Amino acid sequence: MSGTADGAYPLAGKVALVTGASRGIGLAVAAALRGAGAHVVRLARSLPDAAADRQTDLRCDVSRPDQVERATAAVLASVGAPHIVVNNAGTFFVKHLAETTPTEFAEAVAVNLAGPFLVARAWLPHLVHRGSGHLVTLGSVADHVPLPGSSAYAATKYGVRGLHEVIRAELAGTGVRTTLVSPGPTDTEMWTPVAPDSRPGFTRRADMLAPGDVAEAVLFAVTRAERVDVTEIRLMPSARS
Repeated sequence: MSGTADGAYPLAGKVALVTGASRGIGLAVAAALRGAGAHVVRLARSLPDAAADRQTDLRCDVSRPDQVERATAAVLASVGAPHIVVNNAGTFFVKHLAETTPTEFAEAVAVNLAGPFLVARAWLPHLVHRGSGHLVTLGSVADHVPLPGSSAYAATKYGVRGLHEVIRAELAGTGVRTTLVSPGPTDTEMWTPVAPDSRPGFTRRADMLAPGDVAEAVLFAVTRAERVDVTEIRLMPSARS
C-alpha cells in the first residue's frame, strides 16, 4: 500500500468503483485510489472476474444494461455499495462528420453517454440512501471546446457534461458529491491509431498529459473534506515554447 506523502491513507475503509479500468486513465485512477487505501472495484470489457488484496475485477460492458446489472449485484454481494464511483469508460476516434458512419456514432453514444447513465442510475440510489458518496465523471476538453474531427466524441462528451450537471442538481442536499474531470489530450493507447505526431494541429504525444496526471485530479477531488465540493476540474498540457 502506497499512501500519501504524509503516510496517511485517506481512503482506508472505502470502496471505489472505476469503469474502463483495464488501461489508460481508468487503470491509473484505480491504482491511485487503491494506493490511497480504498478497496477498488475495476470494471472493463477486457477484465476477467478476479479478486486480490483490496481489488475486485469484473468483466462489464457498461453500454449493456444486463452487464451493468450483473456487476452491480456482484459488487453489492461482495463488498457492498461503493463510496466512490468513477465513470471513466469511453471510446474515441477522429473522423469528420461525413466520414463517421451511423454505426460508429451509435457505438460512441452507447459507450460514452449511455454507459455513464447506466452506471450512475445503478449506484446513485445506494449513495443517496447512505447520505454520502462521490460520483466522478470523466469528461474531456471536447465537452466544452468544438474540435474538428470529433463530431461523435464531442456529441457524447457534451452530453456527459449535461448529464453531470443535471445529476448534480438532482443530488442537491443529499450529501452525495459530484465532480466532472475534463482533461485535454492524454497519452493513452487510444491515440495510437490516430498517430497525432504526424498530423498538423494535434498535440504531440510527448507533450500530452499522462494518465497519472488525471488520476491525481480524481484523487484530489475525492479526498477533500466533506465540506468541500469540487464541482469541476479542467486539465490541459502546459504550453511549451
